[in-house]
Amino acid sequence: MDTALLDYELPEELIAQRPRARRDDSRLLVYRCQTGEIEHRVFAELPDLLSGELVVVNDTRVLRARLELRRATGGRVEVLLIEEREDGLWEALARPSRRLQAGQRLGPVELVQSLGDGRWLLRVVGSVEGELPLPPYIHERLSDPGRYQTVYACEPGAAAAPTAGLHFTSDLLAELDHVAITLHVGLDTFRPLTGDRLEEHVLHGERYRVTPQAWERIAGAERVLAVGTTTVRTLETVARTGELCGRTDLFVMPGLEFQRVDALLTNFHLPRTTLLALVMAFAGVEETREIYRIAIAERYRFYSFGDAMLVL
Repeated sequence: MDTALLDYELPEELIAQRPRARRDDSRLLVYRCQTGEIEHRVFAELPDLLSGELVVVNDTRVLRARLELRRATGGRVEVLLIEEREDGLWEALARPSRRLQAGQRLGPVELVQSLGDGRWLLRVVGSVEGELPLPPYIHERLSDPGRYQTVYACEPGAAAAPTAGLHFTSDLLAELDHVAITLHVGLDTFRPLTGDRLEEHVLHGERYRVTPQAWERIAGAERVLAVGTTTVRTLETVARTGELCGRTDLFVMPGLEFQRVDALLTNFHLPRTTLLALVMAFAGVEETREIYRIAIAERYRFYSFGDAMLVL
């Protein structure tokens, strides 16, 4: 697939810089696959739009993983912790990486090995708590850091929020038949595609876990609504492998046959990303391009703090 099909032009003013005052006041574009019908609703109306689907959410919690550090010379270094490894080391991004060397100490951080492209293996000495790693396209400071966590987040380990879940309030979730899985969101999910062909892109994988009790409910459900692309990847991985815990590098692109996801709730994603490719795999390539064209024309808010779409 030509990655040019994942491109679109978005007016900068449609990139949401802050969440709405109330989570479920977000707009909700509803697309019905069988008829091609599009409705413009509000997220709080979600229970009225469903017909008995089991709602599956990702309960990962974003780490306060952005560290502002200094070299011995006084130069500033930003370190973003991505994933803690079993050997006690962290995989992280550090910039400006060209000025860093293995063995260097940056306050509580010791650089161990360069992995290339700004990635490092490092050791964190003691307990360190940094800032929440908001995406680079958000330029305003978040007054309430809790708004970059879902109301059901309880499993620390993500480098970014599963943003489709940010629209739920506790009251709204209580109206739905739901179950939680865990996938710790890594940065590779959001890494832009660089090649001309979608198939050339490689995902490095993310950690996931599904309890036997949750999978029993998911496997037995008549219809499953996946909240977010991370939930889709987790469910489709378990459906294919039978492994309830591990790492997934499943790359969902057009042509994939979905085995367990029947409906999708997701935000509007950046162009030329694997997230948009996943939506196209579920809703159709040209169908998704038309949905995005309409969303832009209707002035929907895009990306992490933006509005949502429901594909039924």
